[in-house]
Amino acid sequence: MHRTVLALAIGLSIAIGLSIAGTALAATTPFSRLAGQWSGGGTLEMQDGSRERLRCRADYDVLDGGHHLQLRIRCASESYNFNLQSSANYAGGRVTGIWSESSLNAGGTLSGRAADGRISVLANGQTFSANLTLITRGSRQSVAIRSRDPQSSVVGAAIELRRS
Repeated sequence: MHRTVLALAIGLSIAIGLSIAGTALAATTPFSRLAGQWSGGGTLEMQDGSRERLRCRADYDVLDGGHHLQLRIRCASESYNFNLQSSANYAGGRVTGIWSESSLNAGGTLSGRAADGRISVLANGQTFSANLTLITRGSRQSVAIRSRDPQSSVVGAAIELRRS
């Protein structure tokens, strides 16, 4: 169960960072106007249909003229806590990067595309894979995560963020 929860938690954290990237106002890249602190809440969805409340805080540093994003995200639910760091790059509509989660000593890669306020990413690690869909409307970001593991005890997550 921890492997699946870690997969969703990491995926969620990456998704949050990348979804915020879509909020750029007249920016040259999706990362251009992300710097700062963000917070929000959402839910984890379990295989048995139950849900668990999730709270997150995020800090974003935008570098290299908006082409590089470094993020730090802490999230907690009733049963799970995680601390994620990620580094993402944007070029020609593509988003690529790496992530690491300190409490479980895990890491992996991410890849996807960004266009028209929507970001689609695949997050991969040694023990998991998750699809992430991110939609930005004004000052809000909606993030949907679905595990690609059909036997996962945690099947998905949904979160809403706002700039703090």
